[in-house]
Amino acid sequence: MKLFLILLLIAAMIATVVALVRGIITFLRVTEADLKGGNGPSASALKSNKMMQQRILFQGIAIAIVAVLLLMASSS
Repeated sequence: MKLFLILLLIAAMIATVVALVRGIITFLRVTEADLKGGNGPSASALKSNKMMQQRILFQGIAIAIVAVLLLMASSS
């Protein structure tokens, strides 16, 4: 069980980094016209926002796994 949780933790950490990098790349591709446009947020801005939300989700999952591992370590 502990090995499974450690593998899940590693997967969550990798997913966090991937979502972070994808969000930063998308953010950097936003043009000046997108920023000044009055038609609401552009598609790239929405994609960047979605990537950052995924990053937060994966971070939360990683923190929950660490908490479970710490609880398992303290009870044994």
